Amino acid sequence: MNPLAIDLNLQPTTLDLWHVSLAGAVMVLFLLLIITLLILLFSSRSHKKQLAAAAALPPEIKIVEKVVEVEVEKAVQLPAPEPVILREATPDAALQVLSLLQKEARFIDFIKEDMSAYSDTDIGAAARIVHQGCRKAVAEHFTLAPVSQDQEGSRITLPAGFDAYAYRLTGNITGSAPYSGTLVHKGWQVTALHLPKLTEGHNPNIIAAAEVEL
Repeated sequence: MNPLAIDLNLQPTTLDLWHVSLAGAVMVLFLLLIITLLILLFSSRSHKKQLAAAAALPPEIKIVEKVVEVEVEKAVQLPAPEPVILREATPDAALQVLSLLQKEARFIDFIKEDMSAYSDTDIGAAARIVHQGCRKAVAEHFTLAPVSQDQEGSRITLPAGFDAYAYRLTGNITGSAPYSGTLVHKGWQVTALHLPKLTEGHNPNIIAAAEVEL
C-alpha cells in the first residue's frame, strides 16, 4: 500500500480545534449574510411606503408647496431700492443774494469786522444800519409769507402726513401723528423771487468790486 495515497471516502472520527474554529467562522458569516439581506429588505419596503404616501397627497397640498417656494424666491430676488438722488444747488443765485446784501447793507463788511475793539453802543449803531439795508434788500427781491397762519404761542394739531419740511417737531417726540403742541415759531416761506438778470460774462464770484478813488 502506498503511504502517500489518500482515501477520500474516509470520514474523520474526531474533531480537533482547527475544525471547530472553521465551523464557527462559517456560521458567523452565514448569520451576517442573513442580517444584511433582512436590512436591505426592510429598507426597500420603507422606501416604497414613503413614495406611496407622497403620491397619495391631495393635489391642493402640492400646489400650496409650490406657491410658497415661488414667494420665497421672489423675496430673495427683490430689486435693490433706488438710490436717493440729491439735487445740486446752483451757486449763482446764492452769490447774487450775497452781493445784494453787501450792496444794500455792507453785510460782509459787518460780519468780517472784529467787534472786540468796539463798545456795545458802537456795535448797536452799526447793527441798525446793517439791519435797515438787509431789510430793504429782502423786501425788494423776495416775497415772504409765514408757513403757519396761527398765532405764536397757540396750540395746534399736525395731522398724519403733515409736511415735515414745513413743520419741525421739537421737545418730547413720541408715538405717531397726529401731534398736538405749541407753535413756537410761525416759520417763513418764499412765495415769489425777483432777482435781477445778469449780463452775459458776469462773474458771480465777485460779491463786491474793489473800489479805487481817483
